[in-house]
Amino acid sequence: MRPIPPIMATQHPDNACPTYFTNNRFVSAQEEIEECYRCFADLGITEYMWDWEGKFVDEAVIDRLFMQYHDYFKKHPLGKENFLTFRVPNIWIESTHKLPRAFMNIITAENAAKKYGFHSPPLFEAILPMTSSVDQLIYLQQSFAKIAKSTEDIFDFKAELEHIELIPLFEEFETIAKSKEILLKYVDFLKSEYNYRPEYLRVMTARSDPALNAGFLPAKLAAKQAISLYADFEEETGIKVFPIVGGGCLPFRGGINPENTKAVLEEYAGFSTLTIQSAFRYDYTQEQVTKAIKKLTTGLPKNKHKAIRLTKAEINSINSFNREVSKLYKSCIEKFAPIINQVSDKLPSHRERVQHIGLFGYSRGDGKVKLPRAIKFCGALYSLGIPPELIASGRALKLAKQSGMLPLIEKLCPYLREDFIHAGHYFNHENLELLAKDQKDWKIILKEINDIEEILQIKIGPDQPHHMIHRNLTSNIYFKLKLQEDFSEDALKASEIRKSLG
Repeated sequence: MRPIPPIMATQHPDNACPTYFTNNRFVSAQEEIEECYRCFADLGITEYMWDWEGKFVDEAVIDRLFMQYHDYFKKHPLGKENFLTFRVPNIWIESTHKLPRAFMNIITAENAAKKYGFHSPPLFEAILPMTSSVDQLIYLQQSFAKIAKSTEDIFDFKAELEHIELIPLFEEFETIAKSKEILLKYVDFLKSEYNYRPEYLRVMTARSDPALNAGFLPAKLAAKQAISLYADFEEETGIKVFPIVGGGCLPFRGGINPENTKAVLEEYAGFSTLTIQSAFRYDYTQEQVTKAIKKLTTGLPKNKHKAIRLTKAEINSINSFNREVSKLYKSCIEKFAPIINQVSDKLPSHRERVQHIGLFGYSRGDGKVKLPRAIKFCGALYSLGIPPELIASGRALKLAKQSGMLPLIEKLCPYLREDFIHAGHYFNHENLELLAKDQKDWKIILKEINDIEEILQIKIGPDQPHHMIHRNLTSNIYFKLKLQEDFSEDALKASEIRKSLG
C-alpha cells in the first residue's frame, strides 16, 4: 500500500503576497518547477498537483525535476515517497487538445525515470475536475489505454501502467449527492474491463465551486454529506476510500489556513488529504506554514474514523435544504454579477491562466450569467467589503431554524459561528448601504446580516485595527469604482490584510 499524502500543494493562485523563493507574487509556468521542489524539500509536503486545467503548463516537468534536482529525487523518489498528481482538463467543458498531451506525459515519464535511474513509474494518478458521471471516468480510462497501446505500436515503448488511477473531483452539490453511485458504477467497470478490483480509491470533494454555485452553507453541508457517502461506499464494498478536500484559506472557500488548524482537523474529520493552496503557503510566515503542515500531517490520519455518519433522512434533509438555499443564493448573485465582474477584472492574476469561466457560468441554462472563477469571485466581494459568506446565509439560517434543521447544521459545522465572525471582520456596512441605494437588490443583504447575528448570537463587523484598515481600503475601492479610477493597489493591500486574494 503506497503512502497516502495528507497534504497536497496546489497551484491555485489565491496568494496576496510574494512567494518566499522568488519574492514575486506572479508564479510563471517555469517557476512552478521550483515551487514543486520547494513544497517537497522546504515545507515537508509530499504531494503536488500539476494542473493542466485552465492554465498553461510546463510539459517537461518530469525531465526538469529529475535534471535540476537530481540528488533530492534520488533520495526521495517520485511515485514512491513524493507524488506529482496531474489535474487533467475536463474535455466535456474545456478544449480536448491538452488531455492527450497530459496522458502522453504520464506514459513517457516512465521512460524518463528509467533513463535517469529513478523509481518507475513516477506518475500514475490523474484528477478529473468537474466529474459529473461515471461515463467520463470510463472514457478517460479507455482513452488512456488507447494512447498507451499506440505508444507501444508506434514507438515500441510498452508502458508499465495498464490503466491510470483516476481521482474524480466532485464540484457541484448535486453531483456530490450521487457520488457513491458514480463510484459503485466505476468499480463495476474496472472489474468488467480489466478484471481489476482496486485496493483503494482516492476521491476529491471541492469546497470552492460548491460555494460559488450554491452558497456558503450548502458547500459546508455538501462536504459533510460527501464524507458520509464515501464511508458508506467503503463499508459496502470493502474498498478503502481516501478522500481529498480541496479548499482555500477564507471560510467561503474552505477555511484551510495556518491559523485555523485545530478547527480544520475537526471540520474535515474523515478526510485523508487537504489541499494547501498558494495563500496558505505565501501569505503567512514560513514558520507558521511549516508548523501548520506538521500539525495537519500528524492530525489527519488520526481523524480518519471521526467523521459523523448521516442517516438517509438526514441526507434527504440536507439535499432539500441545499436546493432551496441555492435558489436564494443564485437569485442574488445573478443580480450582483455585473459589479462582481467589474471588480474581479482589477484583481491580479498570479498564474499563467488561459481564459476560462467558473462553473456558475456553465450551469446557467441560457448562459447569460458569467462569473469569474471562485478565487476572483470571492476576492471581488471581499474587495467591496461584502464577504460572500454573508449572501443568502441569513435566509438559510432562518429556513434551518423554521424547519428544525439548525441543530443538525450546528452538529455538522462546529465552527459555524467562528466562520461567520472571521468573514464578518471584513464587512463594510457603509459600502453595503451605498450599494443598496444604487441597486435595491442589495437591501436584502442588510436583512441577512441581522438574521445571522440574531440566530447565531454573534456580531458581524470589524473589531481590530487591521480590520478597520481593510474596511477603509474597501471604501476606497467603492468610491474609485464609482469615479472609474484604478483601485487595483487598494484591492491588493486589502487582500494582504485578510491573507488571501480570494
